Amino acid sequence: MSEPAPRARTPSPDLDRRLFALLDEVGATANRDQLFEILVSAVGLASDDVDRLDLKITNAALKEMRAAFALFARYRDVPKVTIFGSARTLRDDPLYEQTRDLAHALAAQGWMVVTGAGPGIMAAGMEGAGLERAIGINIRLPFEQESNPFIADDKLLSMKYFFTRKLMLMKESAGFAVLPGGFGTLDEALELLTLQQTGKADPHPIVLLDEVEHGTYWHAWERFFVDEVVSRGYVNHDDDCLYRITDDVAAAVGEILGFYRNYHSIRFVRDRLVIRLRVLPTDNDLTALNEEFVDICAGGRIEATAPLPAEVADEDRLELPRIVLRFDRLHYARLHELIRRLNGMPSVERL
Repeated sequence: MSEPAPRARTPSPDLDRRLFALLDEVGATANRDQLFEILVSAVGLASDDVDRLDLKITNAALKEMRAAFALFARYRDVPKVTIFGSARTLRDDPLYEQTRDLAHALAAQGWMVVTGAGPGIMAAGMEGAGLERAIGINIRLPFEQESNPFIADDKLLSMKYFFTRKLMLMKESAGFAVLPGGFGTLDEALELLTLQQTGKADPHPIVLLDEVEHGTYWHAWERFFVDEVVSRGYVNHDDDCLYRITDDVAAAVGEILGFYRNYHSIRFVRDRLVIRLRVLPTDNDLTALNEEFVDICAGGRIEATAPLPAEVADEDRLELPRIVLRFDRLHYARLHELIRRLNGMPSVERL
C-alpha cells in the first residue's frame, strides 16, 4: 500500500524534493508523510520570527518525546497501568502499602507499572511492580523529585517539562489509578477525565483509590463534583461512570482488568465506530444493546460486522470479532457504559 501524501509542504518544490531526498538518505521507508511534515515544520520555524526561548521549548520537547517513544516501543505489546499520587506520602502511610499491593497485583497479571519515578506513591508503585515491571518518567525539579531506588536505569527517563511527561504517562497506558495527592495529582486526575469525556483518548478505566476504611479524599472530591460542577451543568450527571472510587485494592484491580474482559479496542472509520471484542454479542444481546443505547446511535443500529475495508487495508486486528455503530460523539461517558455491558454479557461470564 502506498504511503499517504503529506498534507503540508514548504513554499519551494525544490526544497520539498531535497527533504524527501534526506529521508531517502537516512533510510526512512515508513510513515514518510509524517516525517516529511516534521521537517517542513522545522523549516517553517527557521523562516518564522521565532523567539529563541520558543525554539528551545520546541527542541527540548521533541527530544524528550523521541526518547520516551524509544523506551516505550520496547514494551509496546505489554499492558501498562499508570499510578498517580503524592510524592509526599510517607512509607508508613496506609496509602503507601495499598499502592504497593495494587502494583504488585497488576504486575503478577502481566502488566507493567508506570509512575513519575519520584518518592511517595510513585516509589510505592515501583516497589510493588519490581524492577522488571516498572517504568519511570521523572520530572526535573529543584525539590522533592529525585528518582526512587526501585527503578532500573534502562527504564527511567527524566524530563524538563510537565506537559511532555504527562503526555507519556497517559498516552502509553491502558489503565490508571490515582491516589490522594496535591496540585499535580489533581491536575493529572482531571486531565485523565477530560480526555475520556471528550474522546481525545480511547476508553480506559480510571480508579480513584482512597485509604482503607477511613478514606475521605475522593469522596470529598466527588461531593464537590456533584454539588458544584454537575449541579451547574458544567458536566453531565452520567460522567461519573468515567471513574470508580474505591478503598479496596482487589476492587481496583478488578476494575482495571475487568475493563478488558471482553472489550479490546476501538477505531473510527469515518463516521462509524468499530468496537473490537473477544466474544461477539448474540442476536439477543444485540437487541438488548440497541434498546439500552439507542441514545448514542446517530442513526442506524449497533450491528455485528466483519472488518471494514480500512481495517483490512491496515491489517488492523482482523482476527477479532467486532460491532459497529454510528456513534454520537457527545456521549463518551455512555460509551464507557456500553463497554461495561459488553464485558458483562452472559457469554463472557462463562469464559
